[in-house]
Amino acid sequence: MSLQDRIEALKQRHAHLENQVTEEFNRPHPDEARIAELKRQKLRIKDEIEQSMHRVGAA
Repeated sequence: MSLQDRIEALKQRHAHLENQVTEEFNRPHPDEARIAELKRQKLRIKDEIEQSMHRVGAA
């Protein structure tokens, strides 16, 4: 898998997590712990995307 492919996969995962956060917020009784965990995962992925994009730019 190329670095570009990895970045695209991470972006898709990030979007999927965003959808999960939205779905959780729309529930009658959102699980705040689940929302917090999903947001942590999104942040980790965002950081990885930024690092990967920096590597692509440096190459």
